[in-house]
Amino acid sequence: MAAADFCIQLKGIHKSFGTQEVLKGVDLDIERGATTVICGESGQGKSVLLKHILGLIRPDRGEVLVEGRDISRLRGAALKQVRTRFGVLFQGVALFDSMTVFDNIALPLRERSRLPESAVAAKVGRALEMMDLTGSGDKFPAQLSGGMKKRVGLARALQLEPDILLFDEPTTGLDPVKSHDVYRLFFATQKKLGYTSIIVSHDIPKIFNLADHIAILHDGRVRACQSPAELQRSRDPFVRNFITRVMGTAHDSQRECVNQA
Repeated sequence: MAAADFCIQLKGIHKSFGTQEVLKGVDLDIERGATTVICGESGQGKSVLLKHILGLIRPDRGEVLVEGRDISRLRGAALKQVRTRFGVLFQGVALFDSMTVFDNIALPLRERSRLPESAVAAKVGRALEMMDLTGSGDKFPAQLSGGMKKRVGLARALQLEPDILLFDEPTTGLDPVKSHDVYRLFFATQKKLGYTSIIVSHDIPKIFNLADHIAILHDGRVRACQSPAELQRSRDPFVRNFITRVMGTAHDSQRECVNQA
C-alpha cells in the first residue's frame, strides 16, 4: 500500500516512564477506512500507544503521523484541530449520570456545533434508532444495562462524524455474550459509516475474525500486523504461540463469528 492509504503512521515510537521502557520502537500503519485491533497481553503498552495517537502523550523519540502531520510536534490550536478528527469510546464509557441518554448523546453537538436544537434532536433521534435505543432517550445511565451504556457511548462518539474512532478496552465489565454483541455492533457501524476504527482489546477470541487487521504488541514493539487469515496461516513461532496462548483456537473463533452473523 502507498502512504496515502494510511491515515495514521507510527514511526519508531519510544516511550519510557522513569526507568521503565514501555515502547521500544513501535512501527505501525493504520489503514484508512478499516478496523485495526491492537492487542497484546497485560502491561504491553496498548493504552499508552493509544494515547500517543490522540496526542495525549508525546514520544521520547519517533513520529506520530496523522494524515502526514507529526502531531507530536503540534501544540495548542493546531493539536486541537487535529483532535477534532477523532472520536473516543472510553473504557468506562464515561456517561454523565445526572443526564438522560438523549442529553448524553447530544452533549458534543451542543458544545461543539452551532446546530439549532431541532437539528440536534433529529440527529440524536437517528442515532438512537441506529443503536437500537429507540424509546430509551429519557432514561438515565443507572437504568441501563452494561451493553446499552456501550451503545450510548458509541452514539455520542459518532455525533460529530469523526474520521477516526478509537476504542480503549470497550467491553470491560461485560459478560462474554454481551461483549460479542457489542463488538458486532461496532463493526457493523464502522462498515456502514466508513470511518477508521482503532480498537485496543485483550478480548481477542471474540474480535479476531471481525477485524481487518490485528497488530500484536509485545515487548515494546509491534511483532505482527496482518489480517486474521494471514495470522492464522503464519509460520512465525511467536505469532503461532501467541494465538494458541491468548486467542485460543482461532478457527473456532472464525466459526463462532460466521455462525452468529
